[in-house]
Amino acid sequence: MMKITSERITYLYDLMDSAYDAPQIRGVSRSLEHVPIIDKNPRSKGNAIPMAPAEALRYNERTVAERTNGRLKEEFGGRHVKVRGHAKVTLHLMFGIIALFADQLLRLTR
Repeated sequence: MMKITSERITYLYDLMDSAYDAPQIRGVSRSLEHVPIIDKNPRSKGNAIPMAPAEALRYNERTVAERTNGRLKEEFGGRHVKVRGHAKVTLHLMFGIIALFADQLLRLTR
């Protein structure tokens, strides 16, 4: 996924959860000249390794994206798409994004 994305856009950081904490994944990220920010997987009980403060701040961006994806799926029809075809599925999801955006705007004005 990193290689495909790197061909299409330029970005600097790879943000991943602890499931992707492997030397091979970090190596691919660095070979693409990215900074891998991956939550540490202790692989043993109770030995959690904290992130550096700057990395933790950037990692928080990932949680924003995860919450947005979760709301799109749970509240705005993204989990059960009942149409076929790329164009129809895209339209269905974009309507969900528009509704999510409107909901966020309403929350900001309260």
